[in-house]
Amino acid sequence: MTRLRWSVLIFAALVAAGIGGYRIGRQPAAPPSIVAGAAERVESNNSPVIYYRDPDGKPFYSAEPKMAPDGRPWRAVHADEDVSFDAEGTTAPKAAAAAPASQKILYYRNPMGLPDISKVPKKDPMGMDYIPVHESEDEGDGTVKLSAGKLQRIGVKTDAAARRVIAEPVRAPGSMQLDERRIVVISLRAESFIESVENVTSGSEVRKDQPLFRFYSPAITAAGAQYLSNPLAPGSAQRLLNYAVPQHFLTEIERTRQVPTSITWTAPRDGTVLERNVFEGMRAMPGDVLFRIADHSVIWAMVDVAERDLAAVREGQPVMVRVRSYPDRTFPGTVALVYPHLNPATRTVRVRIELTNPHLLLKPDMYAEAEIDTSGGNAVLAVPDNAIIDSGERQIVLVDKGEGRFEPRAVQLGRRGAGYVEIRDGLKDGERVVTSANFLIDAESNLKSALQSLTNAGATP
Repeated sequence: MTRLRWSVLIFAALVAAGIGGYRIGRQPAAPPSIVAGAAERVESNNSPVIYYRDPDGKPFYSAEPKMAPDGRPWRAVHADEDVSFDAEGTTAPKAAAAAPASQKILYYRNPMGLPDISKVPKKDPMGMDYIPVHESEDEGDGTVKLSAGKLQRIGVKTDAAARRVIAEPVRAPGSMQLDERRIVVISLRAESFIESVENVTSGSEVRKDQPLFRFYSPAITAAGAQYLSNPLAPGSAQRLLNYAVPQHFLTEIERTRQVPTSITWTAPRDGTVLERNVFEGMRAMPGDVLFRIADHSVIWAMVDVAERDLAAVREGQPVMVRVRSYPDRTFPGTVALVYPHLNPATRTVRVRIELTNPHLLLKPDMYAEAEIDTSGGNAVLAVPDNAIIDSGERQIVLVDKGEGRFEPRAVQLGRRGAGYVEIRDGLKDGERVVTSANFLIDAESNLKSALQSLTNAGATP
């Protein structure tokens, strides 16, 4: 992009916004003496006048010579002048660098940036000369070359592609649930009568082998008598084991050589009593649930992960869980299972997170917020996500090749997170990419590619 093009684009933008047009209509037409003076200035400068601007440096422009209200003529801006901005916002002319005369002119491009080229010099409908493109300005590989001044004005910034840990957590809501493997049900396998029940209620904490109730069972007593009379008889001991009598019942028969009239039933494990359905004097039939006990030392968080995040979630990933009851605390856990089915109503997948609960702070049915770490701790080649130009069909970055040269390069993307995106193919570690003003450079690259295609196709005036 040449200096002339920058000047014309500034002028065109302001006129299109109506600023210059309004001002032009308000100013009086310049008298013949002003026009003549402008013509003399054109002759003194071989470069043509492309527009006129307010003598006080205000953002007013005209395509024709004008005169200010105080009688001063508007200043002519020539094609070889560029615009640079100082701290006060004024402009200063700067001579355009001419290409060496020994370099061959490849073609002439439209001064307004349109994809129109010519093999010979020509003017556009506004009377502006087409811009020559020399061999040194066209590398043929899509590389864009910008001057240092233009790079500073458009605010180009770069960053290096480097290996980083992309740790974008997946957040999912859910609730706490009991570990299904730590729930036990106490029931009898023979018709029995409950003689007494210990002081154990729903919600009570019990320990393994703690007494729960005493009962009498005619069937179990008869089997015990048969075992006592002939302990070596085939099946006598097995019959008692089939009734699931506790081991201490067999030990008591062998020690006392008598069959106890009642049996004490104990807790099979540590836990909390979830359900009690046994009362003194009741008749218990085989299969009746008398107690249900659950161990809360390990608990599950059942969360719903959105379909779009499912690909990043795997078993074994670390998780931090928060509950409303303890907003200042986090509870570490691990992804134990990703369920195989999708909920069609919510478009989510159920994920089971296993947590230790030594102090029993986490309770079933608590609301939970899980934060799943999907990074895996592995560093990948990544660039800032604002370095990616995504057209929908392909993704490119602008690689800084030094000395104001930028190469558009297609890349293959991976995971995103924490302001970075993984580059799976297309870049090397340490290469610098444009992270700011990359769309302006990309527009210049697209224009250059269009002009190059027209040149290769043998475009004619």
